[in-house]
Amino acid sequence: MPTKSSSPGHARRRSETRFLALSVALAVAAAGATTYAFTAGAEPPHGRDVELAVDGGTAVVDTATLAVRAHTRDGRDLTLSDAAGTDLGKPGPVTRTGTALARWSYPERGIDVTARTDHGRLSLSMKAHRDTGLSWPVTGTDTAATSLQLPRGEGLDIPVEDAFWTKGKGELGGSTVDMSEGLTLPLWGYSLGERAGVSYLTPTDIGTSLAFTTAGGRLRTTAQHTFDRGEGTRDYTVTFALTDGNAVAPAADYRSYLAERGRLGSLKRKIAENPATGKLLGAFHAYTWGTARTAQGVEQLRALGVDRMWLGYDGKPYPDKAAVSAAKKAGYLTGPYDSFANGQDPKTADAPNSVWPGTVYPDFCVRDAHGKPETGFGGRGCYLSSQAFEQAEKKHHYLADRTRSMVANGADSYFLDVDATGELFRDHGKGHRMTKAQDRENRLARMKRIAKSGKDGLVLGSETAQAWANKALAFDHGAGTPVADGLWKLQKDREKWGGYYPDAAPGIFFKPVDLPAELAKAMYDPRYRVPLYETALHGSVVNTERWELSYEKLPRQKKDRALLAMLYNTPLNYVLDGPSLKKHGPELAALQKYFSPLHKAAGTERLTSFRQMTEDRTVQRTAFGRGALTVTANFGDTAYKGLPGGCVDARLKGDDEPRRLCPAELGKG
Repeated sequence: MPTKSSSPGHARRRSETRFLALSVALAVAAAGATTYAFTAGAEPPHGRDVELAVDGGTAVVDTATLAVRAHTRDGRDLTLSDAAGTDLGKPGPVTRTGTALARWSYPERGIDVTARTDHGRLSLSMKAHRDTGLSWPVTGTDTAATSLQLPRGEGLDIPVEDAFWTKGKGELGGSTVDMSEGLTLPLWGYSLGERAGVSYLTPTDIGTSLAFTTAGGRLRTTAQHTFDRGEGTRDYTVTFALTDGNAVAPAADYRSYLAERGRLGSLKRKIAENPATGKLLGAFHAYTWGTARTAQGVEQLRALGVDRMWLGYDGKPYPDKAAVSAAKKAGYLTGPYDSFANGQDPKTADAPNSVWPGTVYPDFCVRDAHGKPETGFGGRGCYLSSQAFEQAEKKHHYLADRTRSMVANGADSYFLDVDATGELFRDHGKGHRMTKAQDRENRLARMKRIAKSGKDGLVLGSETAQAWANKALAFDHGAGTPVADGLWKLQKDREKWGGYYPDAAPGIFFKPVDLPAELAKAMYDPRYRVPLYETALHGSVVNTERWELSYEKLPRQKKDRALLAMLYNTPLNYVLDGPSLKKHGPELAALQKYFSPLHKAAGTERLTSFRQMTEDRTVQRTAFGRGALTVTANFGDTAYKGLPGGCVDARLKGDDEPRRLCPAELGKG
């Protein structure tokens, strides 16, 4: 936890002198970094060390163990990785090309290694010649390590000695997360004392996991990669970047990585290509039922003063053309929820999205190595192969026909569940075999087609979108939520959480729930929350929480969730029917009225700064663009420089005074 101080005031003053700039160091000019000159064919210095210049200093790789150290420009020695947890065998000789590239191999393990300087980072790439595994890098072992940055949902910054995470209800020790599925960004990082840190990126996230241990009561992490020819994971790359220790520096590093390779999307460009995308700016999101999905419901929202909304619908009856027309007239987006992931027997299917023509079910089922179908969501039907769909699309256009039918009412948006998440499959099905990497490519291809379908295209969203999908999507539902395992267990308890009935207002969405204290702490305690996802992707994708975690679903978290939304410049997500619109409409309208001008001004901008203003982390500040927006949120109980606890101040460029919102006050009306 943060260091104690003699008084809150002293803590705040001391914290304010430690300006935590966003930029990675990566902020240190590469031209000024120390360069170790290599001569081609020469033996490495000290017998087995390879040194390469990186922004902020020099990285040193021990070829015998893959331990990595760094010497910083300000004279610090940092441990970036301990020795690999896998027996590598004796390394072969090192071959150098200039000063920025070195190669060697581990013949006994069957792995070739290339170390290079990549845009100021140390990059180590490995290619295996046979199936094997590697536990490396081994991180968080430097005694200066103070906190771990983890992109679970929007992002967490976890003090490495925090008992809640090392041995309490939030315990991470002993757990493992799949880098391609369980995290929203393929990275992690550490703060290493005052103004120092390290960012780890794993571009080859498929086949890679991150394991957590608690040695001596301190959180450590080890990446584990499986080199498997059949899975297509014989290549493995990890990059290391020295940072200034800011909690969002690893995400800033990743944003730069994407931009360098042309993989970073732009909302401005998406709006230019499809002007309807501009309606996302300032909009809250809501799934609708009953009256809320009619023209009357739209008119009620507009009468409340709500100027922008994304209105989604799941299940029939779909909104009619009059409702869609009213939404467009009001300046709202509207579109269906759909999924291409599941198939069921049409005779017994319990979800219209799972019904497909002809023999798509069961012919397109993903099958394991034994030929058994992969059971679908909720134990129903099967998961459908993206490869089977892709091969059949040109002739049968199953997906294009589905999309066309779902927006026949004139809808201008589309939410495609699952496709942008990390739930990928290796398919052994005869005639449509695929690796997880191919599954990802197939999903990306069909999302791009949907976004460009129709006269002007559809404003496309998906579930918990990972970074590889950011150029194809305009929005996502779910990446804003740092889901802890206990949430899935709670959702299975239909008595507490609610089920899929009644049809007009399913309890799973509408029934209020009190989260257990430990689950609320793991997911919503602002002291652990940091905007990693927004730092990486704000200005490319509009991000919200999961659709079953609507704003009214968790009453005790409303205040903090509203503050987080304003701080991160991200919309709130609702579910609405006639009664809830009447009950909660005025509060929704007040929140949206505050949010709308902020998001219209900064929704297309990058998040340029994140600061924790107090030692206890309860006051936080963000900035977007070049002075476009600055937001300060006070999650505490006491005032901070005139900002009351539980309130947020936002200042747009040109504002003389900040705009204030105190969410708890709205619910008292």
